[in-house]
This record gives sequence, C-alpha cells and structure tokens, in this order.
Amino acid sequence: MAGEPETIFGASATLFSERPRDNRFDPSELRPGSRNYVIREQDGERAWDVMTWDVLGGQAKWKMTNVRQLGLPQWRRLAERLENRCLVPLTEFCEFTPEKHDLGDGKPPLKGEMWFQVVDQPVFAVAGFWQPTREGNGFTMVTCDPNCLVAPIHAKAMITILAPDDVETWMKGSYDEVVALQKPFDPAKMTVRGPVFPTRRNER
Repeated sequence: MAGEPETIFGASATLFSERPRDNRFDPSELRPGSRNYVIREQDGERAWDVMTWDVLGGQAKWKMTNVRQLGLPQWRRLAERLENRCLVPLTEFCEFTPEKHDLGDGKPPLKGEMWFQVVDQPVFAVAGFWQPTREGNGFTMVTCDPNCLVAPIHAKAMITILAPDDVETWMKGSYDEVVALQKPFDPAKMTVRGPVFPTRRNER
C-alpha cells in the first residue's frame, strides 16, 4: 500500500482506532503478522481501521492471512455477518517466482518478486474478513482460483480483487452474493512486472 491516497474508499484520516504511533507500523509493507489498514463498517459508518494480518490472532500454528473455503463453519460465520466483512486496500501485490534465479554475483540463487497491479485502479479493494482476537483485531484476505496472469507464478490461488461495482455487494450483500464474488479478476485489467530482487539488488 503506497501512501494514503484520496480514493473512492476515502482517506485514512478517519480511523476507528487510534493511529499507531510507533516506528513498527509501516502500511507500505503488508506482511503476515504486521499491522495494516483495512476498511470496515461500524454503526452505519464506513471508515479505515488498523488491524493485524492474522484473523486468528496467533492462535494457530501459522498466521491465518488467507481464507478460501468459505463453507467451513468458522469462515461461513464471518462471511454471513456484515459487521465482519472488510476491504483491504492495496496498490499492488507480490508473488514469488516458482524457480530460483542465479544473479551471477557469487551468492546462492534466490526467487524473484513478481508484482501485480490493476490497470484502472491505482488503489484496489481485496475482499476480506476481520474479527476481534486475544491480540486485538485481526483480518484475513479471501482467495480464489488464479487467473491466467497469476497462475504461472502462483498456481494455487490469488487474492479476490473486487471491481468497484462489487464493493457494496461485498460489504452488504447476502452470503450467496459474497460467495459469487470469490472469482479470479479479469487478467486483461492487470499488469505484472518482475522478477525483481530487492534483497540483492535493492530493486522494487
């Protein structure tokens, strides 16, 4: 997430919770377990919030950053409740290349980063859910089958990107309408760049 732009989602100047005041909060680097911006509704108001990217709050062997099987009871409960739905605003997302690359610098080969963007949405919305946990509010992104642009890099899944016209449905629609939105985004409306190697060449 690059910056805090004025978009159709509104600016993050309005937050449900107090803005973090420590140096560990870096919304430009969304990583498992980090705190990041999400957008949710409360008492009829839609605004930004800051939550940890782990919807189970550390109560599992791994951080629960992505959810796909919405029919499972614990996820269906969140999908059915309007108050637990949220949007995750992103400017681009990354997947690592399946193969490692020899950069010819005498160091071990490493995987490269492939960065995906939405052509006509500088900031796009990803479908998500959130809930209170022992460690504070936590969120997860909803995934789906990959499209033909993402599949060669990550064959198992991609994040569920919402078209602008689908945002209201995600936030206020029925369970069946929510499940219907869990589909690959149009690859013709996306671009990809890479591979880049920020840890070795300071690329990004």
